[in-house]
Amino acid sequence: MLKKILAIAAMLYAAATFAAVDVNKATAADLDGLKGIGPSISTRILDERKKGNFKDWTDFIERIKGVGEGNAAKFSAEGMTVNGEAYKGANALPAKAETKKEAKAAKADAKPAAVTTTAAPAAAAAPAPVAKADAKPTADEAKAKKAAEKQAKADAKKAKAEEAKAKKEAAAAKPVAAASAAK
Repeated sequence: MLKKILAIAAMLYAAATFAAVDVNKATAADLDGLKGIGPSISTRILDERKKGNFKDWTDFIERIKGVGEGNAAKFSAEGMTVNGEAYKGANALPAKAETKKEAKAAKADAKPAAVTTTAAPAAAAAPAPVAKADAKPTADEAKAKKAAEKQAKADAKKAKAEEAKAKKEAAAAKPVAAASAAK
């Protein structure tokens, strides 16, 4: 009997923990309880909600500064809804197991081939992503751009180091070649 009571209590706790939180009905504590939402964002949400309920996810993203499609997808994955609807945007995050696999695949695809020539470092730079017309880049796009720039700098630095190493080896080989020719 005690095991049944404990099992029921555990189920009720799990259901309460994973229950959806509608942004139009949630308290500050409800919002703060969602991973990724802290006091700053929950305050912005409550302040905007005083002006009127959120119509849909697009309205939510437009009205809450600092929340883009990426954060909306994360909040939805944690249980947040707008009028009972989960986020279904273009960049909605897949299930967590798929995210890791896709992240690895994307990371492998993003790695440029090693530079084997002594070309100028600019040749190793990845092309800049095309910006959307009249749109601010989302946080995810900004991170991707920053990562691409960082990778391009690292590739350029590596190419420069390889070039310097090749020159150093060539300079070291000259005296050896001259000594063997003198014999």
